[in-house]
Amino acid sequence: MKELFVDPQSIVRKIWGSGDTILLIFAGASAEFALNKAVDWLYFTGRLPADPIGRLFSTVRYAQEIVFAKYEDALAAIDRISAIHKGVEANRGAQIPDAAYLDVLFILIDYSIRSFELMNRRLTETEKAEVFEVFYRVGSSMGLKELPDSYDDWKLMRKEYLECNLVRSSFTMDLYRQYLKSLGSFRYAILIQAQALLVPVRVRKLIALPSYAFFWYPVVLMYKAARFLHIDRLFKAMLLPTKYKAQIVGLDMLSH
Repeated sequence: MKELFVDPQSIVRKIWGSGDTILLIFAGASAEFALNKAVDWLYFTGRLPADPIGRLFSTVRYAQEIVFAKYEDALAAIDRISAIHKGVEANRGAQIPDAAYLDVLFILIDYSIRSFELMNRRLTETEKAEVFEVFYRVGSSMGLKELPDSYDDWKLMRKEYLECNLVRSSFTMDLYRQYLKSLGSFRYAILIQAQALLVPVRVRKLIALPSYAFFWYPVVLMYKAARFLHIDRLFKAMLLPTKYKAQIVGLDMLSH
C-alpha cells in the first residue's frame, strides 16, 4: 500500500505547495468556471453567486488536501467530494454530467502547468505528465468515465473541450459582477490582468479579456521583491479580502 498519494519528490507537490501558483490556479479557474456549460449546477446551491471567492477557494483547497495527503486519506477526501455532489444531485433530481467533472479535472491540470510556468520556469514533458497522472488518479477514484489515458491524449481532449464546452452566458456576466463585488475595483483589476496572461486564447476571447496584461508585470516584479525580502505572505494577503487571510496563510504547504 502506498503511504502518500503523491510522491514527495513530485513536481506536483512543488506546484500545489506554493501559495503563488495556487492563487494563479484560482485566477484561471475563476475565468473558466464562468464559461462552463454546467455552471448552472454551481448556481443551484446558491454558494457560488453568494461567495464566489470562497467557493473557488474550497475547490483548490480540496485539490491541495489530496496532493499532500496519505494515500488512504486522499481516497477518503475524494469520497467526501463525491458524496457532496451526490447530495446536490439528489436535491435537484438530476445527475451532474461526467463532462462537468472532466472539465474541473482538466482545469486543475492545465492551470497547474500554466501557473507554475508563469511564476517559475518551463516544465519538462515528463513533469507535465506527472501533473496529468495525479489528477487522472483523482478522476479514476471518482469513477469518471472517458478519462484520457495519457498526457498526450489529454492535450487533444483539452483542446476539444475548450472548443465545445465553453459558452459566454448570463451566468458568466453575473459571476464577474460578483467577483467585482467581492474583490473591489483594485483587486478585480489584478484578477483580470492575471487571467489575461494565464488563460487559453479561446477563454480570453469569450470573456473579452485584454490581449496584453500591462499591469501584471509590475505586480510580478513587486511580488518577487517581496518574496526575496520574505514578506510575500503580506503581499499575497493584499490580493484578496481580509476574510480570506487564514486560507491564504494556509496555502504555503512547503514552508510548513
